[in-house]
Amino acid sequence: MTGTETQPKVSSQADGEEPQLSVMASKRDCEKAAPEPEFGPAPEGGTQAWLVAAGGAAIFFSTLGFANSFGTFEEYYLTHQMQGESASKIAWIGSLASFLQFFAGMVGGPLFDRFGTKVMRPAAIAYIVAMMILSLCKTYWQVMLVQGVLMGIIMGLIQLPAFAAVSQYFDKNRAGALGLVVSGSSIGGIVIPIALSKMLNGSSLGFGWSVRVIGFLIMPFMVFACVAVKARLPPRKTEFWLMSAYKDARFVILIAAMFFMFFGMFTPFFYLPTYATTQGMSPTLAGYLLSILNAASTFGRIIPGVLADKYGRMNMFALGGIATGIIIFCMTSATSNAGLIVYSVFFGFASGTIISGGSAAFSLCPHDSRSIGTYMGMGMAIAGVGGLIGPPVNGAIVNIYGGFSQVSLFSGAMCLFGGVVALAAKLATPQGLFGRT
Repeated sequence: MTGTETQPKVSSQADGEEPQLSVMASKRDCEKAAPEPEFGPAPEGGTQAWLVAAGGAAIFFSTLGFANSFGTFEEYYLTHQMQGESASKIAWIGSLASFLQFFAGMVGGPLFDRFGTKVMRPAAIAYIVAMMILSLCKTYWQVMLVQGVLMGIIMGLIQLPAFAAVSQYFDKNRAGALGLVVSGSSIGGIVIPIALSKMLNGSSLGFGWSVRVIGFLIMPFMVFACVAVKARLPPRKTEFWLMSAYKDARFVILIAAMFFMFFGMFTPFFYLPTYATTQGMSPTLAGYLLSILNAASTFGRIIPGVLADKYGRMNMFALGGIATGIIIFCMTSATSNAGLIVYSVFFGFASGTIISGGSAAFSLCPHDSRSIGTYMGMGMAIAGVGGLIGPPVNGAIVNIYGGFSQVSLFSGAMCLFGGVVALAAKLATPQGLFGRT
């Protein structure tokens, strides 16, 4: 009995060595071709998911909300410490910060996919320190290095991880959730320009203490964000950048669409207060226009986001670009205080769709949810070049022609073209041009 039982056992071990190797090789092949690991469906809500969304909104309040306030800085710089400098030269400060906060996402997104929210805490501390350093700046190049370069890079290391973290908790309602997150920048764009305009133009605080007050204002928001924002999925262990993403036609066309939208859409953010003062509006009220614009943008980021989950994320992204371009065409038609205020409302609502809508559209491209941060970072890094060169080019047009008519026509055309390109991206989807994508 023992011999008969043992013999087959020994024989199976000896004869089975080669089949065992074949099974192992087959297993490795299956692992290479395996689909995205299953970590369970996104919760689409719940306490943790909404805390992450609230933390993301706090980040955008402190970062993009501050960047959206550059029109107030531009108007102040032109009449105070940078008096004599051209509008185009000063615009390079804000445009460089706008570009770097997207370009730095090329690193911030993959870092989040690999290490989670650990990358956010040192960046949040560095952002507050940079704000305090800005309060000490006196010359053009000091402001350029701090507000344009340093703060722009740090913003990118914080914002893209926030986008990616929220995307892990929402799938069907992702566009609405991202719209809610980006609406934090709109609220920041209400509070910060009003506070800055009042402190810079209506008090004796001066530039230094005005900026420090803003730094103290955003500090508790950054602390809350560092505690609330957490990754749901385990880290991705593959290569740092996923260069195969650039072989996806839809992804490349979306990058091109956002590039042209960024080229044109920042014109009112940078030049609307300056244009308003040429129409007789007081500098203080002109500074408030950005707050009005951002108040309308709050609804423009949430409502289209909710509609995008129902009618298609790429559809709403394209519609937002087309509507924003048409409204930019009309900027010089607003000549009275009432007209400028109404114009700010319409532009704010339409343009609010672009960043949140673009982020939601990019999130459709990766097959693995753990790669969303990398895709967003790689896409927005290239698209952000439009935000870099657009405002200075428009500033040069202002200097050449001495008015804003040519600027509104040029910027409107660029943004409108971006919306048309976004529609073309739908041709690279299975649903086609008329599908709900």
